Amino acid sequence: MTHTPTPPPPEFDGLRAVVTGGASGIGLATARHLAAHGARVAVLDRDPDALPADDMEILLPVRCDVTDDASVRAAVADVVDRLGGLDILVNNAGIGAQGTVADNADAEWARVLDVNVLGMVRTTRAALPYLRASRHAAVVNTCSVAATAGLPQRALYSASKGAVLSLTLAMAADHLREGIRVNCVNPGTADTPWIGRLLSRADDPEAERTALHARQPTGRLVSAAEVAAAIAYLASPAAASVTGTALAVDGGMQGLRLRAGEN
Repeated sequence: MTHTPTPPPPEFDGLRAVVTGGASGIGLATARHLAAHGARVAVLDRDPDALPADDMEILLPVRCDVTDDASVRAAVADVVDRLGGLDILVNNAGIGAQGTVADNADAEWARVLDVNVLGMVRTTRAALPYLRASRHAAVVNTCSVAATAGLPQRALYSASKGAVLSLTLAMAADHLREGIRVNCVNPGTADTPWIGRLLSRADDPEAERTALHARQPTGRLVSAAEVAAAIAYLASPAAASVTGTALAVDGGMQGLRLRAGEN
């Protein structure tokens, strides 16, 4: 009689995850990836109704505004009540910004920093009591290559992502002894709805897209699915010894210096 070995359980079997900004782009790709590998996933978003209908069957949509502490705490408590706990937090909600330091008013600086930095603070703060109770606690922050490379016309956005990188390291140190790992991913220019909107406003969208492709050594934009796979690795039990790390998913943009015409 031939013995058929029992396949191992899915990678995230039994784990509960929250993905902020999870109704589109990198957040949605991450939520789908985690769910496909066994996790029960809640999507926190200002517009959870934007979640595609097919995803409503496998993801738990929860309305949440990361700029409102009461909204965040209520959303996290709702998720924990419905999922029975929390093991993984993906701090992905964020907004973009363009311009030099001279181009954005104080109010815009406050708005972007409120979402991109304080949003992560609020969500993590609300999740900490539940993460401490987890047997496998992981936080993954969506950062950016803009935190480590000087990009033109991105002063405000770069400042916010530089803060996310430093925040990730500080959180990793603060919560290591509590059994909570904290890492971040640094995507290059990713093919997301935000980039699509940015290109649509350009004088020559095709020329702008070509320039963005050429800026990365691989010669193409990073896909949301590629970033999601990196986030999933950092969140997974396979990365149990990885904390305080920034994982670049940027097509070589940060580390490689190719000569013109080589990409």
